[in-house]
Amino acid sequence: MAAINNIMCAVDFSEISPRVASYAQILAKSLKASVQVVYVAPGATEYLGFYIQPRYMDKVENIMQEILSEAEKTLDAFIQKNFSGIDVTGKVLSGYAPEEIIKFLKDNPIDLIIIGTHGRTGIGRVLFGSVAEKVVKSSKAPVLTVRP
Repeated sequence: MAAINNIMCAVDFSEISPRVASYAQILAKSLKASVQVVYVAPGATEYLGFYIQPRYMDKVENIMQEILSEAEKTLDAFIQKNFSGIDVTGKVLSGYAPEEIIKFLKDNPIDLIIIGTHGRTGIGRVLFGSVAEKVVKSSKAPVLTVRP
């Protein structure tokens, strides 16, 4: 059986995130594993679906830096509130969540991903898609999904 030494806990700060963290905390303690808590902030292309004139790019980049800075503060507070007694670090990424999670997986020795689902069905699922589903389909590591 494969050893689980490094767990990725992917969160989006929604109401399901503390539950996802709880699973990561329990598994990490029992397996003596470390946890990497990952949050993916939307990149500029997720915010802006139109052409931006070059003279405004500095302003857009400043806004994106502020978003990432606030996301790091939120992630630090989330980790403080939801994890204790284990080796845990946080990482804020930027871009399209499924792609960034898989890229992080390829660049880091992750043995298990824990990610929440929102339980959307019908038109909600069509409109918003499923990050968890895309990660499950693309991941080389096992994925534990946590439903609301």
